[in-house]
Amino acid sequence: MKVAVFGAGYVGLVTGAVLADLGHQVTLIEVSEEKIALINQRRSPIFEEGLEPIIARAMDQGHLSVTSAPETVVGSSEVIFIAVGTPPLPDGEADLRFVRQAALAIGRNMTGETRQVIVNKATVPIGSANLVEVWVQDGYREVHGRVPSNEWYTVASNPEFLREGTAVLDTLYPDRIVLGADEEWAIERLQELYLPITQQSFEPPPEAPRPHGLTASPVFVTDRISSEMIKYAANAFLATKISFANEIANVSERVGADVVQVMRGIGLDQRIGGRFLNAGIGWGGSCFGKDLAALTVTAEEYGYQPRLLYATQEVNRDQRLLVVKRLQEVLKPIKGRRIAVWGVAFKPGTDDLRDAPSLTIIEELLRLGARVRVYDPIALENLRRLRPDFDVEYADSAEDALDGADALILATEWPSFAEIPLSTIAERLTRGIVIDGRNFWDPNAAVRVGLQYRGIGR
Repeated sequence: MKVAVFGAGYVGLVTGAVLADLGHQVTLIEVSEEKIALINQRRSPIFEEGLEPIIARAMDQGHLSVTSAPETVVGSSEVIFIAVGTPPLPDGEADLRFVRQAALAIGRNMTGETRQVIVNKATVPIGSANLVEVWVQDGYREVHGRVPSNEWYTVASNPEFLREGTAVLDTLYPDRIVLGADEEWAIERLQELYLPITQQSFEPPPEAPRPHGLTASPVFVTDRISSEMIKYAANAFLATKISFANEIANVSERVGADVVQVMRGIGLDQRIGGRFLNAGIGWGGSCFGKDLAALTVTAEEYGYQPRLLYATQEVNRDQRLLVVKRLQEVLKPIKGRRIAVWGVAFKPGTDDLRDAPSLTIIEELLRLGARVRVYDPIALENLRRLRPDFDVEYADSAEDALDGADALILATEWPSFAEIPLSTIAERLTRGIVIDGRNFWDPNAAVRVGLQYRGIGR
C-alpha cells in the first residue's frame, strides 16, 4: 500500500519505518533538512532501540524514502498519516499549527486519482478530525476555488500508544490498534494496512523478536470522537496511577510502611495490576503532562472541573522536588555542596528531555547554590544543547560523577547503574549520601556498605 507520513519525528518516523519494513511503500514528509539528511544516511534523528537498522533495511529495499515536497506523493497515496508535533500552549491547550499546515498541504495537492484515508496519528484534541476536514477543504479551495469531492477522502483517527525506549516493539506487537472512522471503507483500508500486525503474519525482525505466544493483535473499531478520547483517557489514567503511587508513598513513609512492598501487594490484585505503580520522582516525557493539560482544557471548555486530573498534575509537580527536600534534611544548607546527578533523560532507553523530572531537580539545586555534576549514558548532548543555561559539570562516566561529591541523586534508573557496586558509590562519595529518586536500590544493601540512603516512601 502507498503511504505518506507527515512528520519524521518520534511517532512518524517509527510508524513509517516499521510499515515500510513490513512491505508498504512509505514516504516521510519532513520540513527539517537536518532530519532528511540523517535519514538518507540511514541514520535515525532520535535514539530508539532497534530503529536505525529498520530504517536502513527499508530504505535499501526501496520501501522507505523521505522528502520535503508533499506535492510529489500526496496525490497518489492511499493512506496519509498526520504525525506532526502538537506541543502545549501556555494555557495547556494543544498547538495545532503543524497539523493545520499538514492538512492544508494535503488539500493543495489532492488530485482525486485515488480514494484517500487521512489519518490523525498525532495526539490531537477531541474533535480535531473535524478540523482537519475543514483545513483539507481550505487547502484544496486555495488551488481550485472549490471544495474537493467527499468521495475522494475521509479523515480517520488512529492514535499511537508508543512508549519511548520500546516504540518499535509497541508498533509491531501492540496491545491494541484503535481505529476511529465514520466511513466503512476507511476502516477496511486501515485494517488492510495493519493486517501483517493484527495477524502477526510477518517474519519478526532481528531487532524486535516477537513475544512468546503472541499470535494476533486486536483491533478496536469505533467512531472518531471516541478514538480521540481513548488516547487522552489512557494517558490520563496511567499518569493518575503513578501519582497515586506517589501519594501513597508519602503516606507510607510517615507511618513506617515500605511503599515498594505496598505497591507489590496491591498490584497482585487483578483489578489493579502492578504496572505504573512505581513510586518515585514522578512522570515526565512528551505525553502525560501535555495530554493531561489538553484534556483538562477540553473539560473546562464544556463546563466541567476535572478535579482528579488537577490532583494528578499537582502531586506530580510536588514530587519532583521531594528529592531536594530529602537532601536538605541530611545536608542542611546545600549551598556550595557538590551533588552528583545520575540520569537526565525522562526515562531509561531514550535521550528525550521533554518534561524530564531531572531538569526540575537540577534547576532547584542550582537555585539553592549547589555545585552539580551530571551523567547520563545517552542524553548529555541533548542537555548541553537544550539547556546551555545550566551551570553544571558533565561527567565522563557514572563513577566520575561521584568523585568529590557529597551526595548522589538518582533521577533516571538506567540499568547500567545497577552494574556499579554500592560499595564503589560509598567509597567515592565524600559523605556517602544517596537520594534514590526511583527506589532503584535495596535500602538494606545500601546501609550495609555505609551509605546514608533515602528512598521515596521507604
